[in-house]
Amino acid sequence: MSIRDTLMASAAALILSGAPCLAGPCTKAIDTAQAQVDARIEARAAAGPAGVESTGALLHHQPTPESLAAAEAKLGEGKKIDAALDALSHARKADQAGNSAACEKALTDVQHALGQ
Repeated sequence: MSIRDTLMASAAALILSGAPCLAGPCTKAIDTAQAQVDARIEARAAAGPAGVESTGALLHHQPTPESLAAAEAKLGEGKKIDAALDALSHARKADQAGNSAACEKALTDVQHALGQ
């Protein structure tokens, strides 16, 4: 590789490294809300009731995401978390579109879903 090729590659890398720095109007708030939702998920998982093992579990079969979701639904877990995750998704879309008002409303919905 020649010096010119190396310089061109370095210049391209430098220019492209600035692209991830572009953030929407409420990116930091979204990150904070995501951390709160993650913490709530961890706390619920640790404190939630245990379910009865299925026949598949007794046969050493690995659970699928669908079977885990179905088991949690039977236990009544996750409705508020699902609402918070849905609101976070709306906040991210609004943030990417630069819509600060919609982003703030979605973040407020996240807090309501978490009961805060």
